[in-house]
Amino acid sequence: MSTDSTERQAHWDAAYEGRAEEALTWFQERPEPSLSLIVEHAAPGAAVLDVGGGASRLPDALLQAGYADVTVLDLSEVALSAARARLGAGADAVQWICADVTQWVPERAYDLWHDRAVFHFLTQEAGRAAYVRALLEALKPGGVAIISTFAPDGPEKCSGLPVRRYSPRTLAETLEALAPGAFRPIGAEAHAHETPAGRSQSFQVSLFRRAG
Repeated sequence: MSTDSTERQAHWDAAYEGRAEEALTWFQERPEPSLSLIVEHAAPGAAVLDVGGGASRLPDALLQAGYADVTVLDLSEVALSAARARLGAGADAVQWICADVTQWVPERAYDLWHDRAVFHFLTQEAGRAAYVRALLEALKPGGVAIISTFAPDGPEKCSGLPVRRYSPRTLAETLEALAPGAFRPIGAEAHAHETPAGRSQSFQVSLFRRAG
């Protein structure tokens, strides 16, 4: 693992160790609109990858909805451990990968790639290019990618780290520049996330289909 990855891992391990899950600004009791979008675009038999899932309750909801091939990837082992502890015996039904997505080499392909808030932390071109490389390798032709980021009027930082904000148009342009012709936009929506402290954060959620 590179020095940058080690530092990022330490940052996120500390973020999860320092507070209860319900106090984290990104906490959702019910993972929406992610769950509804996944159900709309992938059948229960589909292979679903949640990138940057952390301690999210999305795998719990997917298992309850009948999904049997769920993988969660995150840089923080502390976050993944919290999710496994919460799921108890149900954790055995999920594949858990502790890795930096920008350095990860997929060992299989997935029908759906879900990223609630990883891409917007990649403020350098090299990181974005590495992310898209992993996306190309991991997503099956015809598969769907759901990528959520802070919107142009969203926060400029999260967990003390700078982010790069996007509109659906600028996100589509970014993917096109990094992988010409590989991803076709198929939908987008705005989402206002309310933090546990009651603050509203503006997100955009974009959907892309991998070229076949």
